Amino acid sequence: MPTNDLPEGALPPDALPERDLETLRIELQSEPNATRLDRFLAQRWAGHSRSTFQKLIRDGRVLVNDEVVTKPSAEVHRGDRIVATLYKRRPLGIVPEPIPISILYEDDDILAVNKEPGILVHPARGNPHGTLVNAVAHHAGTLSSGGDVWRPGVVHRLDRDTSGVIVFAKNDAAHGQLARQWENRTVEKEYTAVVEGVPELDADVIDQPLGRDRRRRERYAVRRDGTGREALSQYQVVETFDGFSVVRVRIHTGRTHQIRVHMAHIGHRVVADRQYGSCDKVTLQELARGKADHDEVLMGRQALHASSLGLVHPRTREPLHLEAPLPGDMARLLAALRQWRTADG
Repeated sequence: MPTNDLPEGALPPDALPERDLETLRIELQSEPNATRLDRFLAQRWAGHSRSTFQKLIRDGRVLVNDEVVTKPSAEVHRGDRIVATLYKRRPLGIVPEPIPISILYEDDDILAVNKEPGILVHPARGNPHGTLVNAVAHHAGTLSSGGDVWRPGVVHRLDRDTSGVIVFAKNDAAHGQLARQWENRTVEKEYTAVVEGVPELDADVIDQPLGRDRRRRERYAVRRDGTGREALSQYQVVETFDGFSVVRVRIHTGRTHQIRVHMAHIGHRVVADRQYGSCDKVTLQELARGKADHDEVLMGRQALHASSLGLVHPRTREPLHLEAPLPGDMARLLAALRQWRTADG
């Protein structure tokens, strides 16, 4: 079952580069217009408010002539040396880490990886390392600048507990070309999922707008109140069992949690989906109805895998089809279903 533990190869926190707190320094060469300390600092560094500096001063984070000053009304004059240490840390940036990755395709422009379940795609504040981007940066050496300092090379994303094909851009030109394909919805995105129950229709289109759940902001839901965004999923049943099905899903939009919410909406929730499903894990004894000679957790995350991507290569303009084999947990789940939950057994 996925945990918050860092993946193999991630650097321990004490091996990461230091993040220095942002420090403002000045030695007054002339008499300031505002001699009151908080006013002087707010005038000198207009990007920060006077109230910010007042708090810094009261918290002992401002030195005048190497001595802590805790009164915002303290006076400063020509020749004084002032050091103010802000709370905001400078961005750590991406630290390349030797985390193993499974490479599906690579050239000078793009890198396609078979993402393992349980790993975040990119760092965020408070979670700066141990992600797929850290691993890819170590392997590739260079990535596109991306949307911000935390997401170099990131063209699209997968949920933490979803496995499968994900593509990274190695340079800005490739990133721009790939991003336009996602924006124009020309990328063919196909997923494999194991769901609860057997859909009544062997194939269908789910055209339901999605938006934030009104009661639980970390979840998404079908929203027909005008706030939802267009979301279109097309599924096909490829294998059925007693109480379960394997479906192939093509998504024509890329909304957050789209497949998970759409399948739950039609009454066939993705197996072991802790947010939208009926349980957060599936065990062997559960599938075997107590008849197996041992027990184990077969799935401890949503049974959802990005099985293929079809796109146009950003440089050659040739079609590129990328496929990722099923990860071990989904393969074991399917083997157990075929052994213990055949539709005629």
